[in-house]
Amino acid sequence: MFGAILGDMVGAPYEFDRGEKTKEFEFWNPRCQFTDDSVMTIAIADALIYAGTEATENEIKKAVIEAMQDWGHRYPNAGYGGRFRGWLKEKNPMPYKSWGNGSAMRVSAVGWLYDSMERTREVARWTAEVTHNHPEGIKGAEATASAIFLARNGADKDEIKHYVIDNFHYDLSRTCDEIRPSYHHVESCQETVPEAITAFLEGEDFEDVIRTAVSLGGDCDTLTCIAGGIAEAFYGIPMMMEAEVKLRLTDEMCRILDAFDELRGRYEPTDLNAFKWNASIEQAISEFHNDTSEKNFEMILESIYYRMYEDARWLVPVIPQQSLENLIDLNSVKVGDTVTIEEKQRFKYQHLETDDGRSWIVAFTSDEEYHKGPSSDLFTMVIRDILESFSDKNCPEDGIIINPWGEKFLLTKEFMEAILELEEPKNSIAFPGNYTDGE
Repeated sequence: MFGAILGDMVGAPYEFDRGEKTKEFEFWNPRCQFTDDSVMTIAIADALIYAGTEATENEIKKAVIEAMQDWGHRYPNAGYGGRFRGWLKEKNPMPYKSWGNGSAMRVSAVGWLYDSMERTREVARWTAEVTHNHPEGIKGAEATASAIFLARNGADKDEIKHYVIDNFHYDLSRTCDEIRPSYHHVESCQETVPEAITAFLEGEDFEDVIRTAVSLGGDCDTLTCIAGGIAEAFYGIPMMMEAEVKLRLTDEMCRILDAFDELRGRYEPTDLNAFKWNASIEQAISEFHNDTSEKNFEMILESIYYRMYEDARWLVPVIPQQSLENLIDLNSVKVGDTVTIEEKQRFKYQHLETDDGRSWIVAFTSDEEYHKGPSSDLFTMVIRDILESFSDKNCPEDGIIINPWGEKFLLTKEFMEAILELEEPKNSIAFPGNYTDGE
C-alpha cells in the first residue's frame, strides 16, 4: 500500500492541473502531503484487518463503513468530495450510485491480501459497493485490485494489460503522450483508472511510473495513487521512499500499515536466535560513534570477523521483482542470482545512497534494528556470504551500510576483503589503514 500512498502524496501538489505536465518535477515537493486518498486507503486496510481474511460480505461491508467513517472523522479536512463528505456523517450511510474514482484509489489493500483472483475481485467489489455501487465504480475498484494481485504474483505487463482489457474492457491502446495534451481534471473511474494503468505500463521502474502518472495532470493525486499501488506490487518500492512516506504520516496511520504488513506476511520472523548475539557488533559500533579512534574501528571489524566464524546472520532487505516468500532462509545468495522459490522469482537488493553519492547495500544485525525503519521483504544471510557477495568487484555498490536507521556503520569493500582473508580467529587482528572510510 505504500506505493498508493506515495502516489497520493507526490501527486497532491499538482492536482487540478497545477503542474506543467512533465516528468521533470521536484519529487518530494515541500507541499507533498497525504489526502483523502491515503486516509481511505488506510481505512480499508484497517477494516480488512478487523474483519479477517475469511470474513463474509456483510462482515466486510460493515467493517469498511465503520472504518471509513471513523478515519473520516479523525481527518475531516483531507479533501473529500461533496457526496462522500456527507456520507461520512450519516448515521445509516447508504450507497449513492457513484462512478467516481474514490472506489479505485482506496482499494490497494485488497490487491495485496488474498490468495485468489476470485476472492480479490469480490472483496474489491464489496469495498466499492458501500458507496460506489454504480457499475463503473465497481469496475474501477476491481480492475485496480486485479492489477495489483497479478503484479505481486509475477504476471508481466502484457499479461496485466490483457487481463484488464479482457475483463474490464478499458481502452489501453493510447500512449501517455497521446493522453497528456487533452487530459484534464476528471474524477470518474472510467477516465482515471485506464490512464493510471497506462502510466504503470509505460513506466520503466517504480519512480518512473510515479513521474509518468503525475505528468498526465488532471486528478493526478488519485491517478498516481492508483498507478503507484500497481507499481509497488510489480517493482517493489525503494526503501528510502517508503521511509519518506512514513515521515509524512501520523503514528496511528503507521501502526495500521505495520499491522497490515504483519497480516499479509510481509515480515514474519522465524528463528531470530541467529541474530541475537550480534549485540557485540552493535556495541562496537556504538563505541565507535562515541570515539572514532582506530582502536574502536578495529573492534567493529573484529566483532564482525568473529561472528562470521560463528555462522551468524544478518537481515538483508530486498525488492522482489515478482512475489517473494518473506524472510527466506538463504545460505548462498550471490549478487544478481536468480532465486528458485516456487516460480523462480527474481529480486534485487535494497540500497541506500549517502550524501557523498556512494551507494550501499543495506544489512541489519537484529530484528530490533530492522524495525527502526520502514518494512521490507527480507533475506536472512550468513555474514560470510554477505561479505563475499558484496566485496566482489562486479558489485556496483561501494559496500554495506549496517543498521542505517540507528547507529550506522559503512563497511567498505576494502575492509570486507580484509576480514575474509583471515582464516581463523586470532587474538590480535591486523586490518589495513585508512579506517575513516568506514565511519
